[in-house]
Amino acid sequence: MNLINMDSENRVVLNVGGIRHETYKATLKKIPATRLSKLTEALANYDPLLNEYFFDRHPGVFAQVLNYYRTGKLHYPTDVCGPLFEEELEFWGLDSNQVEPCCWMTYTQHRDTQETLAVLDRLDLDTEKPSEEELARKFGFEEDYYKGTLSWWQEMKPRIWSLFDEPYSSNAAKIIGVVSVFFICISILSFCLKTHPDMRVPYVRNNSVQTANGSSSWFLEKTQTNAHIAFFYIECVCNAWFTFEILVRFISSPNKCAFIKSSVNIIDYIATLSFYIDLVLQRFASHLENADILEFFSIIRIMRLFKLTRHSSGLKILIQTFRASAKELTLLVFFLVLGIVIFASLVYYAERIQTNPHNDFNSIPLGLWWALVTMTTVGYGDMVPKTYIGMFVGALCALAGVLTIALPVPVIVSNFAMYYSHTQARAKLPKKRRRVLPVEQPRPPRLPGQSGGVSGCGTPGSGPNSGPMGSGGTGPRRMNNKTKDLVSPKSDEYTAMIGKNRGDGKMGRLL
Repeated sequence: MNLINMDSENRVVLNVGGIRHETYKATLKKIPATRLSKLTEALANYDPLLNEYFFDRHPGVFAQVLNYYRTGKLHYPTDVCGPLFEEELEFWGLDSNQVEPCCWMTYTQHRDTQETLAVLDRLDLDTEKPSEEELARKFGFEEDYYKGTLSWWQEMKPRIWSLFDEPYSSNAAKIIGVVSVFFICISILSFCLKTHPDMRVPYVRNNSVQTANGSSSWFLEKTQTNAHIAFFYIECVCNAWFTFEILVRFISSPNKCAFIKSSVNIIDYIATLSFYIDLVLQRFASHLENADILEFFSIIRIMRLFKLTRHSSGLKILIQTFRASAKELTLLVFFLVLGIVIFASLVYYAERIQTNPHNDFNSIPLGLWWALVTMTTVGYGDMVPKTYIGMFVGALCALAGVLTIALPVPVIVSNFAMYYSHTQARAKLPKKRRRVLPVEQPRPPRLPGQSGGVSGCGTPGSGPNSGPMGSGGTGPRRMNNKTKDLVSPKSDEYTAMIGKNRGDGKMGRLL
C-alpha cells in the first residue's frame, strides 16, 4: 500500500482543453525553466477537489509537448498551423528551434508562406476599392479625417490618385485605365509600323548636271526614306496623354519620393522625354551625318509595355517570380557560360585534328557562338562540325545544354505557382473579419477582511478563474465545486454573498 501511495503522489494530472493527461512529476522536471517544471499546488489553476491542473490551451499541441518531456524529441503535428504551434510552445516555455529534423521542413512552411504574403502586400494586388479611412491614412490626412476638417484639396487628391493609379477602384478609373492601355498600344504599334518600307515616304532630290554639249539637265535622286507624317501626329497625341498622365499622377501622389524612384515611372519619364529630345534633334541636328544614329535611343519607348503591370496582377506576379528566382537564374547563366567556354574550346581543337578543308571553326570566339546556339537548342546551322570527333563534341554540347536549362526551370515554375495560388486565395478572402474581444474571466468573491486570495488558491488577488495570464484560465465551469471545497459551514455570510452574486441557486444546493 505504501508503494501504491508513493506512486500516486509522484503522479500529476494535467487537464488541457478538457482532455486529461497523467504523467510523473519527475518527467516534467526533465526540462527545467519551463511552465510545467514549476507546477505547485499554490498555483491558481490547481483544482484540489479534482487534484488536477487546468490549462485552457490547445490539447493537440500539448500531446506533442508532453511527448517531448517523455522522449526528449519534439515533433510537429501536421494538423496544426505553424503560428499556433509557435504560440503554444511559447506559452509552455519551450524553444521552437528544438523541432526534430524530420518535421523541420513541414514546420517552417508557414514562415515561407508569411514571407510570400508580405511580398504580395508590397505588390498591392488588391482590386477592391479602399475605404475613405484607408485613403486618409495613406495620404497622411488621418487626423483631419477624424476631426472632419478636410480641405477641398485633401478630399480631391485621393480621388484623383485613385482614378489614375488604381484602375479597379471605380468605373471611372477603369475607363481611364482602358484609355491609358489604348495609348500605350497605339504608341508601340506606331513605333513598329513606321519602319515598314510600305509605310515610309521617299525623300527625292532634284539634281542638275551639265551635259557634254554644254546644256544643263536634271534628274531625280532618292536619297532616303522618312516615316509618313501621320505617324508623327499619332506620336504627338500619345505623348501628350503620357505627359498629362505623368503630371497628374505626380501632383496627386501620396509620396513624391517613392513615385520618382519607382522603376515603372522611371521608364515612363525616359520614354516620354525621348520623344521631346527626338523633336529637338530633328529641328536642329537633322543636317548632321550621323543624326540617324540618335534615333536608336527612341527604342526606350518599347519599354512602356512595363506600364501594363499596373493593370495586370499576372504581370506583377511574373516579374516577382523572376526576382524571387534570381539565384536560380544566376546559377543557370553561370553553368551556361561554363559549358559554352568548354565546348567552344573542344570543338575548335576537334575540328583541327582531322583534315577538314571546310572548317567553320577558325577561332575559339567563333566557337562560342556555336556553343551558345547549341546549348540553348536553337541551332541556326550556320556553323556545324564536319569531323567525327567534332560531331561527338556537338552531341555532348546539346545534351549538356538540355540538362543545364531543364534543372532550374521547375524552381521558377514552382515560385510562379506559389505566388499565383496565394494571390487567388487572397482575392477570395473576406476583407472584413469578425473581431474577437479579449474578455476577462470572472473571479470569485473574497472573504470578508481578506486583502488577497483564499488560502490555497495561489497568489493574492488570484482565483481559480483568473484570466489566462500564467494559469491558462479555468472559466466558470468549476467555480461551484472549488468554492464548496474552500468554504466552511460556519461562513453563512460568505454563503449568502455567493448566492447573491451567482443568482442561480446552484451554490445553495451545493452547500
